[in-house]
Amino acid sequence: MNLRRVSAALLFCGLLIARGAAADEGMWTFDNVPKGRIKAASGFEPTDDWIRHVMRSSARIAGGCSASFVSPRGLIMTNHHCARSCIQQLSTKERDLVAGGFLAKADPDELRCPEMEINQLVEISDVTAKMAAATKGLDGEKFQEARKAAQAGIEKACQTNDTLRCEVVALYHGGVHSLYRYRRFQDVRLVFAPEMAIAFFGGDPDNFNFPRFDLDVSFVRVYDDGKPARTDDHFKWSASGAGDGALTFVSGNPGGTDRLLTIAQLEYQRDVALPDTLLTLAEMRGVLTEFARRGTEPRRISETLLFSVENSFKSLRGRWQALVDGRILAEKATAEKALRARVAKMPALKRDAGAWDEIAKALVRQRDLRKPYARIEGGGRMGSSLARIARTLVRGPLELAVANEKRLEEYRDAALPALKQGLFSKAPIYDELETLMLTFSLIKLREELGADHPFVRKALGQESPEELAARLIKGSKLKDVALRKKLWDGGPAAVKAAAASDPMLAFFLAIDGDGRAIRKTFETEVDAVIKKNTEVIAKARFAVEGTKSYPDATFTARLSFGAVKGYDEAGRHIAPVTNFAGAFDRATGRDPFALPKSWLSAKTKLDLQTPFNIATTNDIIGGNSGSPVIDKDAAVVGLIFDGNIHSLGGDYGFDPVMNRAVAVSSAGITHALARIYGAQRIVDELVK
Repeated sequence: MNLRRVSAALLFCGLLIARGAAADEGMWTFDNVPKGRIKAASGFEPTDDWIRHVMRSSARIAGGCSASFVSPRGLIMTNHHCARSCIQQLSTKERDLVAGGFLAKADPDELRCPEMEINQLVEISDVTAKMAAATKGLDGEKFQEARKAAQAGIEKACQTNDTLRCEVVALYHGGVHSLYRYRRFQDVRLVFAPEMAIAFFGGDPDNFNFPRFDLDVSFVRVYDDGKPARTDDHFKWSASGAGDGALTFVSGNPGGTDRLLTIAQLEYQRDVALPDTLLTLAEMRGVLTEFARRGTEPRRISETLLFSVENSFKSLRGRWQALVDGRILAEKATAEKALRARVAKMPALKRDAGAWDEIAKALVRQRDLRKPYARIEGGGRMGSSLARIARTLVRGPLELAVANEKRLEEYRDAALPALKQGLFSKAPIYDELETLMLTFSLIKLREELGADHPFVRKALGQESPEELAARLIKGSKLKDVALRKKLWDGGPAAVKAAAASDPMLAFFLAIDGDGRAIRKTFETEVDAVIKKNTEVIAKARFAVEGTKSYPDATFTARLSFGAVKGYDEAGRHIAPVTNFAGAFDRATGRDPFALPKSWLSAKTKLDLQTPFNIATTNDIIGGNSGSPVIDKDAAVVGLIFDGNIHSLGGDYGFDPVMNRAVAVSSAGITHALARIYGAQRIVDELVK
């Protein structure tokens, strides 16, 4: 990453905030699409039917990515890096699908992903009044309990069976609450994945840059009752893609932005949260890199995790630099001061003027609780699949014994289908990697809390982190999926009995009370205070500025609009479309610029002028990976997989001059499927 280039981008972000929203700015909810603004900017006005069709043709991967329906037979398009966990879990030492790719020649050849869940949004409804009534006049623990109970009740009433997924989503930081109702698919099967060498061509050096030459695409299929699911709404396919200047829409699930946070919250991110996370990621990257160098198999089983760590580090470093630069904070401080002054002068809002200060006080408390909460409760998985399974088995049966609205959120009825899918997954678990990551987490626990902290002494006893991790992993029987089901069904007594011979279960039984205690303290003294006062600020903002704006991203369905467009940088123009010829020109034969053999063999069959990757002005953020890029006819013209380096400040503001979304062209996808991979079955299904 070139930090000087990031700083230059942030200058534009600061100017943007000062002058108001740009035409292309916005991640709009589907119940508040700015039709008039889109028409004024492009000449095209989407209809209600168009909006509904696009919403239902889009999809979400529950683990953190976006996707889309591209045929009536449940065919789903997403990124290779979004399906990579599935691809990794389906791989073996003898058949590495991440490195070698995969193509199902027919439906029976499609391989079921152990843990992937696909969600199709079918309805959005407003539940703000219900949530507000439940928490009216409450503070602290009572506020938190009432909010959780109301949310649990609304979700349970909506989710009448396991084929549905219902979530109450706080928008505008609690100013609005919406109920999102999804159709849930848990039988998801891999159809196609290219080789890693072309899915991530250019590797970390090219990550968050443009020009790009990546075929970062995978296809999976959702099944219903053992057959490809019928999907009435799906996107058409454009075999030609979109050229320079074309109008584009991106329909996806941006994970989170912080454009509406208070200055105190942004300063906390700058000074505490981001530096701490970056340090941990940097250390984890070193540990995993060393592990991968031990041999072919260690590299294979760890490369997906290492990829995630490296990508997160580069992305978060860009966010941190955006705040350190100071321009965005200065502009937001000016805007916040002006809003607070207006609120203080309005008789009906004077009581709300102290909300900013209450959040600042809660953040002081969060600094004190941050490390123990992160390591005792937030780090409960401790980097290990077996640890995650053990804690779920320890807590799950206990939580199911109490009323739905009183449970921890992850054990509510609405959350159970996804939780069980992960708990009973047949995905492989590798002892060597498990021991490595559990050791790392235990070392960080002792390092951050100190050797004399009561919890550290309780957790480690007389053992070193390395010794404890090795003993827990070696002695655990929880790789056995049948045993997990038996313990889950058997309840607390069965888990307690099994702990006598399973050290991992015994460990989490011993520390469960500590995790629950620090969680309750954090939720009462920090989370409840921040949530309550951000709702107050949101309502004050509505009263002063109105609601004709988009909320911060929440990993829910959003629509952005823009155009295929290049940009100028360092005295040169960056064209918005690359082609296959550029990929061959860029190839060196050495990682990460080595094209796979399939591409080298097929070169003479390719039209090297075929568009490959495109850059657009669409407003996106992490979570948009896998989003379809569509035209005004709701036809796929591309597939989002990245943003350029200037987009890394996008958490805090949007710059139409330099921010660019990066996508694979639909023309490039079609060409590669037909000419390189012999995947005519998929091409025919797309263009039918």
